[in-house]
Amino acid sequence: MAENSNLLAEQRRALILDEVRRRGGVRVNELTRRLNVSDMTVRRDLDALARQGMVEKVHGGAVPVLEASTHEPGFEAKSALELTAKEDIAREAARLVAPGSALALSGGTTTYALAHHLLQVEGLTVVTNSVRVADVFENALRHGTAPAHAATVVLTGGVRTPSDSLVGPIADRAIRSLHFDLLFLGSHGISLEAGLSTPNLAEAETNRSFVASARRVVAVADHTKWGTVGLSTFASLDEVDTLVTDVGLPPEIRSAVSEQVREVIVAGAADAPLSD
Repeated sequence: MAENSNLLAEQRRALILDEVRRRGGVRVNELTRRLNVSDMTVRRDLDALARQGMVEKVHGGAVPVLEASTHEPGFEAKSALELTAKEDIAREAARLVAPGSALALSGGTTTYALAHHLLQVEGLTVVTNSVRVADVFENALRHGTAPAHAATVVLTGGVRTPSDSLVGPIADRAIRSLHFDLLFLGSHGISLEAGLSTPNLAEAETNRSFVASARRVVAVADHTKWGTVGLSTFASLDEVDTLVTDVGLPPEIRSAVSEQVREVIVAGAADAPLSD
C-alpha cells in the first residue's frame, strides 16, 4: 500500500486521537483506509499514542484512556510530554511580546517554556499564578542572566494546585484589579464545543479572571490537548484572540478553529505563522 506522504506522523496521530475520542474507539483496518497508510504505520502510531498515555491498545485497534474529567496530572508528569511542540509554541508566542508590555501568564508547562523565551525581553511586567513561571525569572536574576531592565514579576497568592498554580479568591481578586496587554493562557484541554477547560474548578475561576483582565488573549496548546475536556470551561474559543499550536494539529481542525479564533499560529510549520 502506498504511504500517504502528505501527513506528518504527528498530524496522523492527532487525527487518530481525535477519531478515538470522538467515536470511543477505532480499528486498525478502518484507519488504514482512512489515512491511506499501511497496517504497520497505524500500529506504530498507536504504539506511540499508547506510550504517551493518550489511548489504550486493544485487540485490533484502540480505545480512549478512561480518565475522569476531574483528574489533574501534576506538573512533573505533564512537563515530560511533547517537549518539541511546547518549545516551538513558546518560541512563536514570544514573538508576540513587545518590550515594556504588561503580561499575564497562567499556570502550565507550555507557559513555563514560554517564560524562558521572555527572559531577554526588557521592561516587562509579568503577573502569574504559576510558582514555576515565577521561579524562571527569579533564577535568572539570581544567576545574573537577566537583562539590565529585567522583568518585574508579580506572583499572585492563593492555594497551590497539583500543577503548581495558585488559585482561589485571593488570586482572583489580585488578577481582577489589574489590566494586561497580553495574556498567555495554557489549558488542560481544548475543543470546539467546550473551548478551554481544566479539571480544577478553582483554577477555572482564576483563569476566567485572567481572561476578563486582558486586552488580548493568546491560548498556547499543543495538538495533544485537542479533544480533551476537563470538568470546567474557563474560556470559549470566541474569547481567544490568538491560538498558538503546533504542526501536529490536522489542517481540518485548524480550519474549524479559525472560524471562531481570529488568528491561528502554527509553530514549527514552514509557513508559520498562519493567520485567518
